[in-house]
Amino acid sequence: MARYRKKPVVIEAIQFFDTKEGIAEALHFIPGDKVGVQGDNKYGWLLTITTLEGIMTCQSGDWIIKGVKGEFYPCKPDIFEATYEPA
Repeated sequence: MARYRKKPVVIEAIQFFDTKEGIAEALHFIPGDKVGVQGDNKYGWLLTITTLEGIMTCQSGDWIIKGVKGEFYPCKPDIFEATYEPA
């Protein structure tokens, strides 16, 4: 079996928090046709992001990544920490 390593790539990302400011930052970061906002009193605010794989949910604390081809997708904090470091 062959082994592979990810190529080093610099990406843009923000961490989403379900506050008024966090929602505004996310809506500024992601194009309007790729993001929606949902919420209720029990779970707080969520984002729905249209990705290459379909619609995904972004919860408070998740990272939003802009990929190398301009695509957007959410990433859980533990995966983000294990995969990325500041450039």
